[in-house]
Amino acid sequence: MTAAPHVTGFFDPRTWSIQYVVADPATRRCAIVDPVYDFDEKSGQTASFNADRLLAFVAEQGYEVEWILDTHPHADHFSAAHYLKLKTGAPTAIGAKVADVQALWKGFYNWPDFPADGSQWDRLFAHGDTFKVGTIDARVMFSPGHTLASVTYVIGDAAFVHDTLFMPDSGTARADFPGGSAKVLWQSIQDILALPDATRIFTGHDYQPDGRDPLWESTVAEQKAQNIHLTRCPDEASFVALREARDRTLAMPKLILHALQINTNGGRLPEPESNGVRYLKIPLDLLEGAAWD
Repeated sequence: MTAAPHVTGFFDPRTWSIQYVVADPATRRCAIVDPVYDFDEKSGQTASFNADRLLAFVAEQGYEVEWILDTHPHADHFSAAHYLKLKTGAPTAIGAKVADVQALWKGFYNWPDFPADGSQWDRLFAHGDTFKVGTIDARVMFSPGHTLASVTYVIGDAAFVHDTLFMPDSGTARADFPGGSAKVLWQSIQDILALPDATRIFTGHDYQPDGRDPLWESTVAEQKAQNIHLTRCPDEASFVALREARDRTLAMPKLILHALQINTNGGRLPEPESNGVRYLKIPLDLLEGAAWD
């Protein structure tokens, strides 16, 4: 029988992100998946409210943090991976293809000395790699399409898919970021849907269609039967056409240029300059998708 970890989701309404604490009830060891470090783009202020909420929950439950996992370099929020490593000592991990994302954005930010080798994380996972959360077996699936580096973490009977599948009433993730591909995303989705029907699917965002309460858990069976994009698109060609048409209507995420310079660096903020202040670097006229209206 496949082990069933305890999964607790924490919704961040500012970024519509869900962060997870995934625990082995037998050993009280846990992994934190896709933690958010708070950033207000209007004032430039940063904070650790979300990450501290995770730490408080971990302490309350008597858990020991064994892993800090990111599914990919996020474009809509800062990762709290580095902050949580400093607080817990737990190793950080991400998919090994992050180096491809780093190489791409290193050029965009004109960072000739930036180490685009994934060395900012303690562990780089390749497709098929295995690890444990306590006594629970976990494995890594390469799930590109949304980004070059996206992975799915299958921990016991739970799959953490982040920006691949949303809740069935929301469909699938966009594939128009640099390095993204709707065709590649289709194949990644097929790989996820090949998991056992009872596998629990935990998504990384929920945009609350029609104003409903936030949701983040479904199953493979529910995704197959109800996902609004997959039920309309029985094959790759129809899915690619739908996904690309949808993506052409979407503005760029408001934090993409802020977040990628943090998240390609493992969640580290820029080093302070001579005046003690940290600065973000925003390239102008690099990306299309401005929301002028």
